[in-house]
Amino acid sequence: MSFQLQLQCHKQPDVIERILRVVRHRGFTLNTMSMTPSNCGQKIELSMTVSSLRPAHLLIAQVQKLHDVVTLRCIDSQVDSSSSAIGC
Repeated sequence: MSFQLQLQCHKQPDVIERILRVVRHRGFTLNTMSMTPSNCGQKIELSMTVSSLRPAHLLIAQVQKLHDVVTLRCIDSQVDSSSSAIGC
């Protein structure tokens, strides 16, 4: 199963490393990732697609615990795009 995660994080030098470490430790594979600075310049917008046979909530619960993660949205890519507002 594949999931898209959209995160907003505080702009810190090691925030990406911590997120990627959680993805790896939870048994998910990173398929794609893109990052852009937010309009205010204090945060980054991160979008990544991950895949695993494990349920997404195992990863989401751990990423949400990271103190630099402000918001997290999960989109199940198995659902068609018209239903993409449904979280995992």
